[in-house]
Amino acid sequence: MLMTGPMIVADEAARQAAVDRLDLPSKRWDERLQRIAERAADVARTPIGAISVVDRARQWMIAKRGPVEDEVPRALSFCAMAIHRPGEALIVPDAAQDPRFANNPYVKGTPAIRFYVGIPLVDRSGYPLGALCVIDHEPHQQMPDLYDLSALAREAERIFIQPN
Repeated sequence: MLMTGPMIVADEAARQAAVDRLDLPSKRWDERLQRIAERAADVARTPIGAISVVDRARQWMIAKRGPVEDEVPRALSFCAMAIHRPGEALIVPDAAQDPRFANNPYVKGTPAIRFYVGIPLVDRSGYPLGALCVIDHEPHQQMPDLYDLSALAREAERIFIQPN
């Protein structure tokens, strides 16, 4: 199944209001979030670690390490798929072999995503805002420590909800 459309969650209007309410653009490139993205890449032993926000029509990176686009259309976003199951990691050992992603242009072309793990980031009301993710250009057979990645995701959530 090729991801089509913006991958809307059940209560999209309330979820988007939660994104808007937190004024997450003001957190973009926050040093604390930057360190979390870097630590996530280290934990997973991947070249890319990022913290994304899934907006109405796009995913944008609020912090990142490695070669990853600052913004991508929501319809092509792995993180947009991850936010459908708050509390669960989306694990894609080899995107080229996964029917949900195999035809995605970010898999077939540049940046040639093969491995992805996304931990949904949620607000206090449980609305998914985006994801802490790690990405590699090579498939992975061994999974990263999800406990450590989840702890980093919870740390990012605390920063998200702090007033500026």
